[in-house]
Amino acid sequence: MYRPSTIPYQQHRGFSRTFTQGHLSLGLFFPLEAFDGDTPSMLNQVELAKRAEALGFCALWFRDVPLRDPGFGDVGQLFDPWVYLGYMAAHTSEIALGTASIAIPVHHPLHTAKASASVDQLSAGRLILGVASGDRPVEFSAFGVDPERRGEIFREHYEVIRRAHSTSFEPIRWSGGEMRGADLIPKPTTQVIPMFVTGNSRQSLDWIARESVGWINYPRIPNMQRMIVEDWRQEVMKQCGPVYKPFTQSLYIDLDETPSTPPTRIHLGFKLGRYHLRFLLESLEEIGVDHVILNLKYGKRPAAEVIEELGTHIVPQFGVQPRPEAN
Repeated sequence: MYRPSTIPYQQHRGFSRTFTQGHLSLGLFFPLEAFDGDTPSMLNQVELAKRAEALGFCALWFRDVPLRDPGFGDVGQLFDPWVYLGYMAAHTSEIALGTASIAIPVHHPLHTAKASASVDQLSAGRLILGVASGDRPVEFSAFGVDPERRGEIFREHYEVIRRAHSTSFEPIRWSGGEMRGADLIPKPTTQVIPMFVTGNSRQSLDWIARESVGWINYPRIPNMQRMIVEDWRQEVMKQCGPVYKPFTQSLYIDLDETPSTPPTRIHLGFKLGRYHLRFLLESLEEIGVDHVILNLKYGKRPAAEVIEELGTHIVPQFGVQPRPEAN
């Protein structure tokens, strides 16, 4: 059984494009648009994804929102994440494709394992698998999952996915089923797909540090985030030794057309100009954040304009890092 501390994830294309120790990189959440209400238009997404790739963004991120719950205010990128990942994989060639995140307790783990390995193969190794325990009550009842058990189910499904990816014809048993005399195919392009836990997912920090490849967390002001990052680095060292396990966070932005506009709070982020966005990103890089996923939902400008401005003035500092030539 392979464990995250023993797998050379730098060989995985999606991981190596997105994460470089000591360097902050940028990704974008789908939908690549600003929109009111809970349902986006999903127009021009292929063109914008291709432009983001060309400008040097490191990753595009997809959410898992199976059902529309008006009380939550956002259905993510509207389409099923696996279908949409396959679609975008066919229209891009280099940019990493991440899930942030698949709510694994409400999905059969073998379906998740097969879908993720399929996308990883079809994208030539560009999938980063962010997973979570879920937080929408309507989904637990609809899928017949006891929400009080979602932490336990998360751990079980996490292990099933990892073992299905990394073993062949090895019996796998869990509380919801058993796979015996069969094998899951295809396998990922590397030994396993890099799996990132989102938030706490009802797990302890020591479990996350030991079992995951990295941690996806929520936006906080840098002074607060610094303490979370430090706790993460210390726990990773304690559990795994000197292993690089990236820290990722999301950030909503409303990028003002005036570069000097100072930051003001919006939901889970800021309205600000690019000068202050650069300063914020530099502050996050200084405290050890490895990757920031930008969400454009609450913006006032067309996404194409924002992506172009970011790509011209911000991404060159926080984009894809050159890799040493193989001998």
